[in-house]
Parts: sequence; structure tokens; C-alpha cells
Amino acid sequence: MQNDQHYPFTLRFATFLSPVLYDAYAFIASSIGEQIGCPSQLTVGHSLEEFVEGEAHIGFVCGLLYSQRTHCPFCPIELLAAPVPYPPRYQGKPLYFSDVIVHKESSFASFEDLQGCRWGYNEHVSHSGWNLVRYSLYKQGHTPHFFGSTVETGSHQRSIEMVIQGKVEAAAIDSLVLDLFLLDNPDLAAQIRVVATLGPSAIPPVVVSKNLDVTLKQSIQALLLNMHRDPQAAKILHQSLIERFVPVTDEHYEDIYRMFTLVQAQEISPILNPNM
Repeated sequence: MQNDQHYPFTLRFATFLSPVLYDAYAFIASSIGEQIGCPSQLTVGHSLEEFVEGEAHIGFVCGLLYSQRTHCPFCPIELLAAPVPYPPRYQGKPLYFSDVIVHKESSFASFEDLQGCRWGYNEHVSHSGWNLVRYSLYKQGHTPHFFGSTVETGSHQRSIEMVIQGKVEAAAIDSLVLDLFLLDNPDLAAQIRVVATLGPSAIPPVVVSKNLDVTLKQSIQALLLNMHRDPQAAKILHQSLIERFVPVTDEHYEDIYRMFTLVQAQEISPILNPNM
């Protein structure tokens, strides 16, 4: 799908997600830029304010970050689409899970066994690594200090590495990130075990700046939704375990926001013990 119209600016993509998926996002950015008829670049995003300031036009963001911003007085972004992972556990839908992992040699066999453990989490703006865990603790009637101590690792990949190295005893990982990490590092697969699975939840979406030209937004969305029809693109997407992209609405992410507000209302936040 080649667009005859050319745009005199660089189409800026930003990822706010795990670096494990960076290659897939880089391909998407390059492919869309080429077909739209303008240069494109992918950077690591740090704040949604980048969309306000014109530093980012299209983003790959966590569902929690998106749903929180949609409930603010001004939201600079809107939904374009969401990926559908192709492994069977995802049921052909735009969803994912939070897999709770431990070292293979540990004695932990369930989520309940993790009381008092040294817990690792990627970052506090993550749904799979933080928000869903907090919600699950609340639903099971646990106190904010269920875990003995906590460590912010900085990324899902680092959380996995720290579990393997024994620096933390358990962590909750975005299931697609975990699948990809183990696919790329098969020798490490035997060193961890999944003791619980939380979810499913709406998968992190692709968003676009509200300031972008409407016609351009529609063209980009069409390219995303049809990307899997191109054999070469489909092959590259499959390497990142993505089958296709589908349309999603704000309603898909309301459950994530509901979990967040419920925990906040119960004064469970912050649920992690600051005493390490």
C-alpha cells in the first residue's frame, strides 16, 4: 500500500515498552514511513508530553499509561490499533498476561508462597509488572507488605535476569515479552518457572498524536491493520510473535483503569515495601 502523497517532515515513533520488542517497532516505523512517503525514526519515549510538544507522533505504550491519561483533563493521544499475538494462549485476541516467574531451583510453587519474598518489578507505570500485581494482592486480601522487600529493576528483561541471577526471588513479566525473551535465549528457559499467571488484560496499544493530520492518521491506521497481508511484513511480525494488528477502543482499557482506581481507593498504594 504505497501512498502517493509525501509529507515534508519526519514521522516520529516512540516506544515506552520493553526493549525486547524494539526490533519489531523499528520495522513498523520504517515500513510505515516508507509507504507514507516521509522519513521516520524510532526513539525511546520518556513522557507522553512528547506528543504535546511534537517530539512524538506515534507511540507504543502501556495500557495503564494510556488509560490513566485518558482520564486526565487533556489527553494528547488516541488509539490507532493493538497487536494480536499469534501463540494459541492469546486466543487470537489483542490481550496478554502477567506471568509470575521464579528461579527453577526455588521452593515457590504458587503466588501464595511468595509472601515475604524479595520481589522485583520493572517500573511503577507498568500494568503487568506493577498495577495488576497490586490489584491481585488486594483481591486476595493481602496487606501492602505482602512481599518482604522490593526492587525496581527498570525493565521486564532486567527482572528476568535478576530472577535468574538470584538477586530477586520473583517477578511478574509481560507474557509476550517473556515469550520473546525465552525464544531469543532458549538456554535460559530452563532456569525459570512460571508459578502463576495473572490476567488476561488488554495488550499495550499503538497510539497517535491528536495533533496529527486526520487523513495521515487514517492512512497510518490502514497500513497497520493490513500489514500482515504483506508476506515479508508478516514474516517479520511473526518473529516478534505478532499475528496482526486490530482496531481497539478506549473501552478495551477501562478494566485496567478500574483496577488502578480500585487499588487507589483502598489505599493499597504504594503496595511495595520501601524497606529493602
